[in-house]
Amino acid sequence: MSEPQPAAMEPFEFLRRHPPFDRLGERELRRVEDALEISFAPRGELVLRRGGAPGEHLFVIRKGAVRLERDGQLVRALEEGDCFGHPSLIGRASPVADAVAAEDTLLYRLPAAVFNALMEASPAFAEFFLLDLAARLRRSVEIEPLGLGSDLAIPARQLAARPPVFVEATATIGDAARLMRSAGTGALLVAGSPPGILTDRDLRTRVLAEGYGPDLPVERAMTRPVLTLPAGASLFEVLLFMLEHHVHHAPLEEDGKIVGLLGDTDLLRLHLRSPLHLMHALERLGDPRAAAGYARELAAMVEVLAWSGADAGQIGRIVARLNDALTASLLRLAEQDLGPPPCAYAWMVLGSEGRMEQTLITDQDNALVWEDDTPAAAAYFERLAQRGVDGLLAAAFPPCPGGFMATRWRHPLAAWRRLFQEWVEDPRPQALVEASSFFDCRRVHGALGIEPLDEVLLRAGREGIFMAQLAAAAPPVASRGIPAGKTALGFRPPIGMFRQLRAEHGGVDLKAAGIMPIVGLARLHALAAGSRARPTLERLQAAAAAGTLSAAGAATLAESFRFVLRLRLRSQLAALGRGEAPAQSARLQDLSALERQYLKETFLAIREIQEATALRYGADRVV
Repeated sequence: MSEPQPAAMEPFEFLRRHPPFDRLGERELRRVEDALEISFAPRGELVLRRGGAPGEHLFVIRKGAVRLERDGQLVRALEEGDCFGHPSLIGRASPVADAVAAEDTLLYRLPAAVFNALMEASPAFAEFFLLDLAARLRRSVEIEPLGLGSDLAIPARQLAARPPVFVEATATIGDAARLMRSAGTGALLVAGSPPGILTDRDLRTRVLAEGYGPDLPVERAMTRPVLTLPAGASLFEVLLFMLEHHVHHAPLEEDGKIVGLLGDTDLLRLHLRSPLHLMHALERLGDPRAAAGYARELAAMVEVLAWSGADAGQIGRIVARLNDALTASLLRLAEQDLGPPPCAYAWMVLGSEGRMEQTLITDQDNALVWEDDTPAAAAYFERLAQRGVDGLLAAAFPPCPGGFMATRWRHPLAAWRRLFQEWVEDPRPQALVEASSFFDCRRVHGALGIEPLDEVLLRAGREGIFMAQLAAAAPPVASRGIPAGKTALGFRPPIGMFRQLRAEHGGVDLKAAGIMPIVGLARLHALAAGSRARPTLERLQAAAAAGTLSAAGAATLAESFRFVLRLRLRSQLAALGRGEAPAQSARLQDLSALERQYLKETFLAIREIQEATALRYGADRVV
């Protein structure tokens, strides 16, 4: 059969009628037209080979049809005007599917250099590909927001209407107290370089409680230097600042000067004080039994935050800080009964709590490490582990089904180092199950640093065999409630052969289908980048910065993660409102048509990046 000739329509006119080229200006279109190459693929020809060399072109079907196949099975049928080859260009990896001409096909080929330049220069063009999903997911928050307000997004400077009040360090406490009263404030900034701060709490704890009188100089009771926030920070950042640093005031800095001062009473005006109030209650906890209502209070607070405009990621960070405070208080109470610890130790949390992504209470995942390898230390920390776990049980944190709790997972630091090294050097399936559980570990209490364990994990990121095994290894199934047999890259999004969204019992498991695949991808690529980050979004940023994951892929996964977290949180809050236990699944009937479409596209994007990642690390040859 003779090779067909191009149709009368010029490439310029053809491209301007088809996305994403319809989003380009005339000058950019002319650049594309000048760079285009025309090729012909007879029926049955393999245009791109799965696992072959990374792509060098974006393909546009001018006339004919192409089948995308995996192992001979149709994944997607493409027709005139459709593009293919972009996952390989964006992921800088081998093609994730075979591209086979379904009939005699005329193709336009756009060189990778021009494609990449357009991706950088034209946001509208980039949005059509992986960044298209990321951008539309960002906009979906505005279209169908989780809450009714957006108080947490307000810049802090808007709430700090009055300039801060300063006092000299040489002034007396009596003068400072009178100045506080006349200014109607609970804190004064102390002039100097660097500046300090004096609060009404300092007056109680550092002056009156210590028996000093009003003639004490301010410099004897103040805190210097003072911690500050940028004046343009959001109220969410102010709230998190207070929670993380256990303070009641947030000085706002701009151009090297403190221009405002926000207190927790200022946040009260916007109904945002509930996390601070709960934090203060946890810090004053005098009996483990008093934490019995914590789960109810936390759920109510999460609902308030959601309706105040906080997204699920922000709520996760706040919840993590509150859970940390509860754990620290329980351990301090245990120390009061057991006596001082014989050496430095660290209480670690794992999983979603370690990543600071837990929004409602789930199974507890924790471990204990201490410095001295002695029988006396082992006996003490056995008792401490039991008290800590029991206290969390009393606060409604269920036990981990897989046993990932400090009552079982407790060792001196040297033993932990040996265990981590064994996981890296001999990555058997069970070892990898255990290792992956501790990639998210985070210290929440105790003076012992866990950097030596981080060093072992970071070295693992440079071991090709370990990384390939980790990519294919089963995650901690029992501890996370995920069905056995799933692999780190094998949390397969529920998409059918022809791109339909599959549901089971009328719902979709958002954790197994969306959250865990993204968590696994972020963890793997961040480890390859040598990053110590724990939160998934920070890991994606680190991977993109190091080039272990493309910027487009990282952006897509980040927005997909926020989107799925938001859907899950909304579904869980709705279940609580119906008097039901919150589950990981979302009912399709509760999702809008737009959300169902976005969810399907999210799962497809995850699958494409999974395929590219499996090829990169050779995981498809391991499983």
